[in-house]
Amino acid sequence: MNRLPSFPTGLIGRIVAILLLTIVIEFGVSVLLYERASEFSVRDDEARRLAEHLVIARRIVDERPRDERAVTAAELTTDRYAVQWRPARPDLPRRAAGLREMEQQVLAWEPSLARSDVHLALASPGQRSVVLGILRLDDGSWLYFRTLEPLRAFDLALGRILLALIPAIALMVAGGLLIRRTLRPMRQLADAVDRFGPGSDPALPPVEEAGPGEVRRLVVAFNGLQARIHRLIDERTRALAAVGHDLRTPLARLRLRTDAIADRDVRTSVQNDLAEMEAMVLSLLAFLGGEGEPERATLVDLAVLCASVIDDANDHGHSATYTGPDHFERAVRRSSFKRALVNLVENAIHYGGGATLTLAIEDGDTVVRVEDDGPGIPEESLALVLEPFVRLDSARKRDTVGFGLGLSIVARAVEAEAGRLELRNRAGGGLCAAIVLPARLGARQ
Repeated sequence: MNRLPSFPTGLIGRIVAILLLTIVIEFGVSVLLYERASEFSVRDDEARRLAEHLVIARRIVDERPRDERAVTAAELTTDRYAVQWRPARPDLPRRAAGLREMEQQVLAWEPSLARSDVHLALASPGQRSVVLGILRLDDGSWLYFRTLEPLRAFDLALGRILLALIPAIALMVAGGLLIRRTLRPMRQLADAVDRFGPGSDPALPPVEEAGPGEVRRLVVAFNGLQARIHRLIDERTRALAAVGHDLRTPLARLRLRTDAIADRDVRTSVQNDLAEMEAMVLSLLAFLGGEGEPERATLVDLAVLCASVIDDANDHGHSATYTGPDHFERAVRRSSFKRALVNLVENAIHYGGGATLTLAIEDGDTVVRVEDDGPGIPEESLALVLEPFVRLDSARKRDTVGFGLGLSIVARAVEAEAGRLELRNRAGGGLCAAIVLPARLGARQ
């Protein structure tokens, strides 16, 4: 199936280009036909003037004695035609095919010239509009004539074409503005689609229903779809929040009842199982967004936040260090960003035995790196581990807590901050997970 060529312009540009192409083709054909018709008109007018001049010149020269005919012919020369008398038939270049029609036009205007054996020819191939010819007088002598002004040839007249294109260009500009105004609801719809997403504000007003009928129906369909999606998200959020609350309550009761287990080993195993269940519930609720309304960004001291995550890991007996400034403020969503840091640190501790968290400012960007000395991740799987519910058992230990949502939660939290999560294996072994937040005004040390 053939495809139309791709243009770099938008919908308005394509419509204008199609209209412009149509107008140019129509204009070109019209000019071609007009110029062709003008050519025939000019040739007919030129033939009439030439016929009249030849009739007069033949009559006057025929009436003069032979010794006066040369002077008389010279006197008949005008700014348009040169006339000479020749006692013998002069030689002419080969007759051009296009001049046969002009000869017939001359004889049609002045039938009396038919007995004068009129012949027309071109002066030379380089002077295609200069015509010369001969006609025979009654006594057998000849009149030789030549056009002094070139006859109008078929010419597209570029200047006239450009001049005539000015109104067409003005109409195209006006048409483009009208098309742009007509398609304004499409741009508003595109902007609304860009704004719509998991973190979009449900209170955003619907797109204005305006424009042509087809566009209006599309806007109405989008507004309905947006309302249904927001309703489904709200219902899911409420359901997950209720499930999370209902699950936490029996988990808390079970945790209290474990104290009544006499066997220390059994009590420890049950407590670990409960902790694992609670971690799984919390990670699932965090990933599915079941913890209330979307969090808004506020000014947070990232240096203190990073240091507190490392201190908490050390308090639990893990090996973790922090490197970076003592204070650095930046607007982020504190809870989700802290959860992302905790997930990265816990992964580094779990798989690498320890974590090194570094906060740095590089080229204006805020960069948070968490490095470990573990086995790393196969290069072909670095993108795969960011998908939800994915765990690489071949690269990591199998005693993994949770559903495999840790890095997915990190990626989503970083995306909410307009940043990116970069994973790479360290040259000396281990994994480096870097959160890169773009430079923003308002961040201060």
